[in-house]
Amino acid sequence: MLEETASKSAIDDPRKLSSLLARVAELSKAHNVGSVMVGLSAPAGDRLFPEFVEFLRSALRVEDGIYRMTRERAVVHLADLDIEGGQSVITRLLEEFIEEFPMAKEPVFEIHYFRVPPGCDGIENKVLLQEIFPSRMLH
Repeated sequence: MLEETASKSAIDDPRKLSSLLARVAELSKAHNVGSVMVGLSAPAGDRLFPEFVEFLRSALRVEDGIYRMTRERAVVHLADLDIEGGQSVITRLLEEFIEEFPMAKEPVFEIHYFRVPPGCDGIENKVLLQEIFPSRMLH
């Protein structure tokens, strides 16, 4: 029972993704700011991925956001960046994680980026998830 509680607490409420996407649309439309949405995933049972997500959560800027879908899947919002800027941020943070937490084998995470252009009215959850998790089956 304790294990079940611990695993459920590692997953965010589904309403948080809708809230995050509403915030992305608001920034895009009201402030004419583009963003990058990042899909991060790891193989089932990966022990490093939850640690990396927590590391990201602590390292992101206030205007950024993170949504933990499952133990092996997360969505990251990086405000006011293009794809290259988003790739640079994620690469830098992954390198910092590896440096701060030495491990025998470097983590292998699947990372996909989706650009939200300035002035965008919004993004449907399903469309975003299909773009940032292309190799994962979504239900």
